[in-house]
Amino acid sequence: MKFAGLHLFVRDLDEALAFYRQLGLSFPGHQEGAVFASAEAGPGIQLAFGTFQLTRGYDPRFREPHGGPTNCLQFDVDSRAEVDRIHAELARAGYASHLAPHDAFWGSRYAEIEDPDGNLVGFQSPVDPSKRSRPPGL
Repeated sequence: MKFAGLHLFVRDLDEALAFYRQLGLSFPGHQEGAVFASAEAGPGIQLAFGTFQLTRGYDPRFREPHGGPTNCLQFDVDSRAEVDRIHAELARAGYASHLAPHDAFWGSRYAEIEDPDGNLVGFQSPVDPSKRSRPPGL
């Protein structure tokens, strides 16, 4: 068995792809109004998106998610300043900030934004050992 990727269920595919394009992902062959698209997220790994409508078509037991997100997509960026820049850019574009940029206990600069469907998307810089600290609450 080999991990092949992640599939996110979305309300509005064009809106979701606009967000992920701002992160540098491309969706070859995607056409406006489509119900499915995917992007290469790494060698042999796909990040796929399908609308609720499409999902209900092949999974009659599909239920629209409710409540807060329980997972977070992670993106590595080149620098601590890049975390701050990306977070500020997405927040200015109207996406909700979930976790403002901060120096995380593991030594990275880290922030989280919500995508249009409320999925958390995290951004972290390379680890700086001088920024490490004890995990909170432990």
